[in-house]
Amino acid sequence: MEKAAKNQINESLPEAQQPVTDAATFEELNVQPETLKALKKMGFTTPTPIQSRAIAPIMDGRDLIAKAPTGTGKTCAFGIPLIECLNVDMTEVQALVLCPTRELCVQIAEDLRRLTMYRQDVRIAAIYGGQSMNTQIATLKKHPHIVVATPGRLLDHMSRRTIRIDNVYTAVLDEADEMLRMGFIRDVRKILDATPADTQVLMFSATISRDVMDVAWEYQRNAVQIEVQAEGDNRPNIRQIGIRSQGQQRLTDMEKIIDALELKRVIVFANMKSTVRVLGERLRKSGRSCDYLNGDLPQGQRNKVMAGFKKGAFEILVATDVAARGIDVDDVEAVFNYDIPDENEYYLHRIGRTGRARRHGIAITFIGENDEFRMRDIRKYCHADIQMMTVGEDGSLTEVEEQPDEEA
Repeated sequence: MEKAAKNQINESLPEAQQPVTDAATFEELNVQPETLKALKKMGFTTPTPIQSRAIAPIMDGRDLIAKAPTGTGKTCAFGIPLIECLNVDMTEVQALVLCPTRELCVQIAEDLRRLTMYRQDVRIAAIYGGQSMNTQIATLKKHPHIVVATPGRLLDHMSRRTIRIDNVYTAVLDEADEMLRMGFIRDVRKILDATPADTQVLMFSATISRDVMDVAWEYQRNAVQIEVQAEGDNRPNIRQIGIRSQGQQRLTDMEKIIDALELKRVIVFANMKSTVRVLGERLRKSGRSCDYLNGDLPQGQRNKVMAGFKKGAFEILVATDVAARGIDVDDVEAVFNYDIPDENEYYLHRIGRTGRARRHGIAITFIGENDEFRMRDIRKYCHADIQMMTVGEDGSLTEVEEQPDEEA
């Protein structure tokens, strides 16, 4: 059966319904003891909302499209079913996870390995650009059960015939909106077309764009649809602050705030690779414990920086949006938007780096004279409660009364 014909099945089946009940424990989901032990070691005592809703239908073989905010445990939501349903006696690739960036690819593979820390029989490979092809070919010759990949590098391996995906039973599109926004839609289609016609397709996305829905319509059958709102225990505890500051004053204000609040785990976001480099170098010159991450760094250096930040080797990480994908650190105290992001979704992704694992977080955005319209748009899109504040000479923050928007 051709993949394009899947939409005919969609039309002949009743509209999928979201599961009525959520699982309260991992035991209810019939997760194996080794996985339960790993989850406990990872700090998961009960399923997060996305896990409690997604795991059961995935294990039942259903296609799924899930909209969930960043930092809600999405990797375990699809990772647990992938691991539980493996046939470890087979040597073919059985599960495929596609993601938009190298960093996210590495992070997902690391999370899956943590999930299988008590399962020595499960083999996982990460395939991404920037790493030696020979190294990856050697890894693929060990017959991984699960492959996590960026689309371009996976297609390279497919063209070299160093990987076959014609026995894949589940394909996951993680950060689907970002992957398609970055122009990978043709690559994604080529990859999905190379999998069996009955491959289970899972899509996880922070937002559901038209491109995401087009792919879902074409490649999914009677998919379960899940939406997890950022609310209750699932809502990150983030205090959002706006400060009117621009040019060099932003760096001065940021350093004052870092000192006044005694912040030791900070991520600073800028839009341009050149801004990230310059800002990182200036923070270093001022005696700060800092490193930076952008697309100009060789992959080996990027991995080193990410590993260093996770281990606490330095306090301040400066990064672009794309370079920061895949950074999963639970104890980030504050995020600074040195530049206002170009896309509304990026604002959510950025501030979602803090306030994780039920910790408190602070997100501070610097607003220049020409940024008022963008900030108004972000507030509406994200339903953001952003307090406007000023910075004192000692770094203290004082709330200022905001004038109401003039538009209706």
